[in-house]
Amino acid sequence: MERNLKNVLVISFGFLLLFTAYGGLQSLQSSLHSEEGLGVASLSVLYAALILSSMFLPPVLIKKLGCKWTIAGSMCCYIAFSLGNFYASWYTLIPTSVILGLGGAPLWSAKCTYLTIAGNSYAEKAGKNGKDIINQYFGVFFLIFQSSGIWGNLISSLIFSQASNKVEISEENLACCGAYDCMTDTTNTTGSAEPSNSLIYTLLGIYTASGVLAVLLIVMFLDQIKSDQAETEKEILETPSFWSTFLATFQQLKDKRQCLLIPLTMYSGFEQGFLAGDYTKTYVTCALGIHYVGYVMICFSAVNSLCSLLFGKIFQFTGRKLLFGLATVTNTACIIALLLWKPHPKQIAVFFVFPALWGLSDAIWQTQTNGLYGVLFEKHTEAAFANYRLWESCGFVIAFGYSTKLQVYIKLYILLSVLVLSMVTYGVVEYLEAKSSPGTPPATKKENVGPVTQETHM
Repeated sequence: MERNLKNVLVISFGFLLLFTAYGGLQSLQSSLHSEEGLGVASLSVLYAALILSSMFLPPVLIKKLGCKWTIAGSMCCYIAFSLGNFYASWYTLIPTSVILGLGGAPLWSAKCTYLTIAGNSYAEKAGKNGKDIINQYFGVFFLIFQSSGIWGNLISSLIFSQASNKVEISEENLACCGAYDCMTDTTNTTGSAEPSNSLIYTLLGIYTASGVLAVLLIVMFLDQIKSDQAETEKEILETPSFWSTFLATFQQLKDKRQCLLIPLTMYSGFEQGFLAGDYTKTYVTCALGIHYVGYVMICFSAVNSLCSLLFGKIFQFTGRKLLFGLATVTNTACIIALLLWKPHPKQIAVFFVFPALWGLSDAIWQTQTNGLYGVLFEKHTEAAFANYRLWESCGFVIAFGYSTKLQVYIKLYILLSVLVLSMVTYGVVEYLEAKSSPGTPPATKKENVGPVTQETHM
């Protein structure tokens, strides 16, 4: 097997194992730990810590440890979060959320840098377009990575389905589900009773083991890699100060294009936060029960995974503008429909239609937004993708932060407003690019392209 492809597969399956655990836990936080909003509070704190991590840690750790060991070390932070869920309280879940947040930005930045270097290296050897190779590598990565949601949510639903204590849902309780929710804790009064501790511990044990296997896979099989932009030994040994790293991260804001991409990047956090924090609790758990959350999120993950691969391949034929347009229309239609729909157990198919369409649009937001970052900021990949994680995390923090304070219909209007603003500012970026390089021929084989991240998903 070609060496670069082997490394792409190792990283992809490592993330698959890691996010099988984290993705399943994130989908369940708002429903499983609903008391006093602990679940969504932990997610908000998690992404707030990720913001701080994005400011300081990625360039420091990548230069000091290299991409491989940065990935392995950061994965251990995710395992800590799984352990914190064994006894969920403000004193266990919040600190482990902070730990995970601090490890999140280095993990994704190191992964992006690694795959970008691998893609450019192979493109140069094969005489191919670097942008196309990188998009293919990330298409493969997203295909494998996004399927983690399938396995993580399948595990949770199969385990929670073993509970026999179902609760009959009254029409009065159903009236509190959906966009015009009653702002009360409907989790334990509708759908199903809270799962037993033995079922929860079984689930958490499986998730923790999955995270440990991810770390072992990276440590044992991933090759170390160095940037093709050669650094002197002195530069490698000199660890930059936190202040200089902070300045390097925010240096990107001098670029007008980076500032214009902030709304689009934050929208990625808003839309993922709504699906994980609000749709799962106010629509699914409220009307069907917590054991359906996993099945519904499997639908999202499956469509997301397949579309990620598809869009990674057809990008070179359609261009990103057409794909962004498709995502905008799809998300807008979903938001309007969610405002109008009153969830009911008899309409069970509808519960799966929304996450399927959401998965299609999210696949575009992830592959194309990150691909856009890679193309625009190829000379400053680490700082650029630290910015990506920072602003996406701001979207998550805001979305989870007001999750227990606002009714769902208000959140949907906010989501729609941010989407419209994002498309306006993105259009300006495309205009500036077209204006700065009119009639530019296709990129040559020497073109270097920055990384294309995901992100769902932290």
